[in-house]
Amino acid sequence: EVQFVESGGGLVQSGGSLRLSCVASGFSISANDVSWVRRAPGKGPERVSRMYPDGTVRYYGESMKGRFTISRDNAKNTLFLQMDNLMPQDTALYYCSSDPLGISGRGTQVTVSS
Repeated sequence: EVQFVESGGGLVQSGGSLRLSCVASGFSISANDVSWVRRAPGKGPERVSRMYPDGTVRYYGESMKGRFTISRDNAKNTLFLQMDNLMPQDTALYYCSSDPLGISGRGTQVTVSS
């Protein structure tokens, strides 16, 4: 089955850090264009970061640049998102997505308290 399973979310105070994981199955993340996307309460999806097969990364949103880092472990077929200096406006459901494959995971909830 082709799917993503995310984990690592939780409740953290403002200024704290979290590392999200996204395990892929049924396909290789190193051979596909994969992204972290978030959906805040009452808002539409917002792309956080994207990693291409050649390892090139792209970040979206000025508020996230310098605080979020995307990476992957090809051997574990896992995508990561390191989030530092978290702010209350980062509160959202974070999930993995691949546009070329047309799939998204169920996500992991991140809640940042002030």
